[in-house]
Amino acid sequence: MTGILKRLFSRKSKVKQSKPSNDSRSETDYPDGAHILKRDAHCVSRKNISHNALKVLYRLNDAGYQAYLVGGGVRDILLGLHPKDFDVATDATPEEIYDLFRNCRLIGRRFRLAHILYGREVIEVATFRAGHDGSTDTTKQTPADKRNAKNDHARTSDHGMLTRDNVYGTMQEDAFRRDFTVNALYYTVQDFSVIDYANGLQDLAERKLRLIGDPVARYREDPVRILRAIRLSCKLNLTIEPKTAAPIKELAALLAHVSSARLWDECNKMLLAGHAQATWQSLYERNVAGYMFEQTVASLQDKSKNPVSSEFEVFIQAALQNTDKRIANQQPVTPAFLFAVFLWKPLQDLTQQMIDKGMPAYEANQKAASIVMDKQRQAVGIPKRFSTIAKEMWSLQFRLNNLRKKSVMSLIGHPRFRAAYDFLCLRAGSDPQLKSLAKWWTDYQDANPEIRNKMLSQVEHPAGKKRRSYKKKKRPVKRNNGDPI
Repeated sequence: MTGILKRLFSRKSKVKQSKPSNDSRSETDYPDGAHILKRDAHCVSRKNISHNALKVLYRLNDAGYQAYLVGGGVRDILLGLHPKDFDVATDATPEEIYDLFRNCRLIGRRFRLAHILYGREVIEVATFRAGHDGSTDTTKQTPADKRNAKNDHARTSDHGMLTRDNVYGTMQEDAFRRDFTVNALYYTVQDFSVIDYANGLQDLAERKLRLIGDPVARYREDPVRILRAIRLSCKLNLTIEPKTAAPIKELAALLAHVSSARLWDECNKMLLAGHAQATWQSLYERNVAGYMFEQTVASLQDKSKNPVSSEFEVFIQAALQNTDKRIANQQPVTPAFLFAVFLWKPLQDLTQQMIDKGMPAYEANQKAASIVMDKQRQAVGIPKRFSTIAKEMWSLQFRLNNLRKKSVMSLIGHPRFRAAYDFLCLRAGSDPQLKSLAKWWTDYQDANPEIRNKMLSQVEHPAGKKRRSYKKKKRPVKRNNGDPI
C-alpha cells in the first residue's frame, strides 16, 4: 500500500513541475527541409482519430511536451482508409510518460515504449529517436545526448542488426530513423498540420514504398523490414521502389537471426489482414517464404516431376483466397488453419515414410504431426494454443472418414469439427472420393434429425447389400453324467 501511494504522489509532483508548452508552432518553427501541409491542404481530421489517441496527444502537450500522431495512422487517413492503431511520438522519455499516465506500462528492451491502456485499446507512445553516431564533445551535448550517455542505449549484433535502439533525439532525427518515407509523417493537434521530412507525401501520391536511407544498411539493422515492405506493398497496393526491392532476395537470409516470436507477430499481420494471397505470392517470388516456411517451400519446389506439388500449390491458394474472403465478410479466422494448410504436404510425406517403415497409419500421423510442427516452430514461434488446434484438425481428417453413427455423433460435437470440415472441403479439390465425402458431411449438417438417421442407416447398411446372418448354434443336450446324447 505504501508503495502504491508513493507512486501516485510521485507522479502528481512530477506532472506539476512540467515545463511550459512550446509546441504551438507556426510553419517557420520547424527545421529546414520540413514540408508542411496546413489544415486546409490535407484530409486528416480529428474525426478520423481515436478519442483515446487524442487524449494522449492533448495531455502530453498540456504537460509541456511535443506530441504527434505518427506512422500508419496518418498514412492510412491520407489514403482514405480507416486505421485501427494509432501511434504517438513525443520528446518525453518513457519514464516521463509513465509519470504522466496512471494507465501506462513500459515495455521492450530493444525498443523502450510506453503503452497507454484504455480498456482493450492500446495507444503506443515512443520517444523521438536519433542515429547512433553520438557526440564525443560533451560541451555540445543536447539534453537527449546526456540522457543517452547514462546507459548503453544502442547495440548491434555481429550481423549489423540492432539489438537495442533507445538513442533519443529530435523530431527531425526521429523522422529519418523511421523505416519508410510514408511512415515518417507527423500530425499535430496544435495547429492541425501534417509535417513531412522524408518526402513521404510525394511517395504516397505516386503510390511508392521507399526505405529511408541505404536499403542494405536498413535491412541489416532490422531484417523484419523486409517483411514490412512486402506486407505494406500488398496491403496498400504500393509499388516497392527499385532500390528498396533490389536487396530483398540477397538479404532475406538475415531473417534467420530474428526471434521466432517476432516472426509469429509479423506472420499474423501479413496473413490475417485481408491480403494473404497477394502477400504469399510476393513472399514466394522474392525467395523470402523459404526462411519462414522451409518445409512448405521444399514441398512446392518439384512441381515438374511431382504433380502432387502442383495440387498442393492449388490447395494453398484456395486456403489463402478463402481466408481473404472471410476477412472481407468480417467472419472469424484463425492462424492455426493457415499453418495447418502450409504444413499439410510435409505432414503427409513424413507420415508415408513412417508407414513404409512398418508403423501403423494413425500412430505415424500423430508422430509426424509433432515433428513437423516442432520444426516449424523453430522458425516461426506458433503459440501452443494454435499449434494444438492445427494438430487436432489433422487428426480429425482420419475420423471424418468413419461414418458410423457413434463416431459421427461424437465428431459433430467436437470443438474443432467445423475447422476440420472446412479443411476437408479445401482438400477435396478435384478428388472425386474426397468430394463425395465432403458432400456427405455438408448434407448431414443441413439435414433434420429424421433425415440424418436415414443417412447414417444408408451408410452403415447400404442398399443392395444384405447383412450377414449368423445362425445360433444349438447347445448339445447332455446326459445326467455330462456326456452328450
